[in-house]
Amino acid sequence: MTTNTQKRAEVREPAGLLNSHIAGFLAKLRAAGYSERTLKKKQSVATAFIKWSQGKKIRLHELNEAVVAAFLGRSRERRATRVKFEKSALRLLLDYLRHGAGVPDPLPSPCPSPVDGLVCRYVDYLRKDRGLAENSILVYVPFVRDLLRDQVSRAGDLSVKAFDAATIRSFLLSHVRERSGEYRRLLATSLRSFFRFLFLCGDLAVDLSLSVPSVRKCQKTGIPAFLSPEEIDRVLAATDQSTATGRRDYAILLLLARLGLRAGEIVTLELNDVLWRSGEIVVRGKGRITESLPLPADVGAALARYLREDRSVREGRRVFRRVYAPPVGLTGPAAVGHIVRLSLTRAGVQRSGRGAAHLFRHGLGTQMIRKGASLAEIAEVLRHRSLNTTAIYAQVSFEALRTVATPWPVIRGDR
Repeated sequence: MTTNTQKRAEVREPAGLLNSHIAGFLAKLRAAGYSERTLKKKQSVATAFIKWSQGKKIRLHELNEAVVAAFLGRSRERRATRVKFEKSALRLLLDYLRHGAGVPDPLPSPCPSPVDGLVCRYVDYLRKDRGLAENSILVYVPFVRDLLRDQVSRAGDLSVKAFDAATIRSFLLSHVRERSGEYRRLLATSLRSFFRFLFLCGDLAVDLSLSVPSVRKCQKTGIPAFLSPEEIDRVLAATDQSTATGRRDYAILLLLARLGLRAGEIVTLELNDVLWRSGEIVVRGKGRITESLPLPADVGAALARYLREDRSVREGRRVFRRVYAPPVGLTGPAAVGHIVRLSLTRAGVQRSGRGAAHLFRHGLGTQMIRKGASLAEIAEVLRHRSLNTTAIYAQVSFEALRTVATPWPVIRGDR
């Protein structure tokens, strides 16, 4: 064999090794439910990656996230959507090669910094001891990380014992200027939670959470946005139940409308939470609180149809799954909000304000108080911890009284 032939063989080796695994990679994706059209797109990305790695003389055992990042950054003129698709496809390819082709796992990350280590402990406390939802943790952590980084930048190292009331208030004042009231409230709440954690864990001998000033929050003066019964009927009627997506969405919309579930409660609903024999449904609410609610007949029928026709018990325990591959559970409350917004658009229902899924919850509370339910009864159905939260629906009844109120009596001679 000549020298040139040997060089050509060395160059082709990485591509040949990868090409031998593409068929298995595509077979795995096909079994996961990916469409043939999507498979062709991912195959083209994998082929381009092989050709590029061939030119860079990268061997199979050298593949890692850094190589993928270099491939994605090979040109700055490509569209962001294309780069995002390539990144997703190559992440799947790399995972397949690591499990079936001997590509080494990523190296363990270096020891975390003192800030990261403390934040990890705090997150573990929020999850295991406090039972906070992931969305709440995502709100708290950035504020705490900013606090710790601010101390490191000023003092040169991290020492929780250096915190005092003056330091905390100085940090607050420097971060709330020209900020909204909601931002200030969340910042104060996050810091109060963090310093309570330091005290309970013994890192601080004094509970500095008491040093975090409270932020005034004005009570809501307006009626919360809600859907009327007529609008809810329009949304349900506009949902196409002849498709798998429509049957899933219809079941979700009924849970929102009839039981007033939160978006996060729908996401975490599992198969064994539906108690068919007793006609109940177990809801995992805030703070890891589980409660049983009666399962209305129309909700049960919609759930049964969706489970019977559109999903298999082998697809995991979560009730509601993605329609497109991979068939995993809904990613979070935002997915339910997206489903609701699309449903409102199809029905021609326009509503302002944040929290599309909560429009059904507010609609249920509004209907109950208009039909004579007490605040305590509404709080029990909507699972409010405090009657102060339920009190917003009292404004609906006051609004209704204006339509039947008689004019103020006028004494003769008074003008």
